[in-house]
Amino acid sequence: MKRILIIEDDKNIAELERDYLEANGFSVAISPTGEDGLSRALKEDFNLVLLDIMLPGTDGFSICRSIREHKEIPVLFVSAKREDVDKIRGLGLGADDYITKPFSPSELAARVKAHIARYERLSLSSPPAGERLTQGDLVIDIPARRVFTAGREVTLTNKEFDLLAFLARHPNQVFSKDLLFDRIWGMDSIGETSTVTVHVNRIREKIEPDPSKPRYIETIWGAGYRFHGEEQEAR
Repeated sequence: MKRILIIEDDKNIAELERDYLEANGFSVAISPTGEDGLSRALKEDFNLVLLDIMLPGTDGFSICRSIREHKEIPVLFVSAKREDVDKIRGLGLGADDYITKPFSPSELAARVKAHIARYERLSLSSPPAGERLTQGDLVIDIPARRVFTAGREVTLTNKEFDLLAFLARHPNQVFSKDLLFDRIWGMDSIGETSTVTVHVNRIREKIEPDPSKPRYIETIWGAGYRFHGEEQEAR
């Protein structure tokens, strides 16, 4: 049975989430404080974490950052903070999704299932042994999930790496935001295409010599994004 950790200080919301998830076959644990939630997330085995932002003690952003430093399990923010800046910050820290309150419990359960299924597909997939993509000073080591630029390793979140690797594996092809969201996040992208833009911008900040004049991930206005594949090698 898949295990879900809910880090939420509002008892009514936490119990609502728990009831719907248990009705969908999940085992659920609840932590009402940030410190307790982070401790359990790091020490116990969970398949996914549902995380509020405004918590007593350690806030959700700090918890997400700490989880990402140690584990690759899906993390979904469920928050009353609806501002774009909060969504951008949460996704930039490596969260897999951002759901605003009030939410549809059935949609929440569906998103949880989709993220766990996608994570399991990625975990079971076996990339070609030694596959390494090289473009100029950029090196993407697919099996090791490591990225280097000009000989320096850069740290990407799971979604950032998945997005970069997907684009690099399909050089010179233009992909719409909708298609990228569907391929990387594994669900319909209604109202969520800004997530792709956020991640592309974060990737550029980390791998581009000049993010304002991207060399690797090009914006094709009105169409989407394209990985510049001139002289790219796969070995």
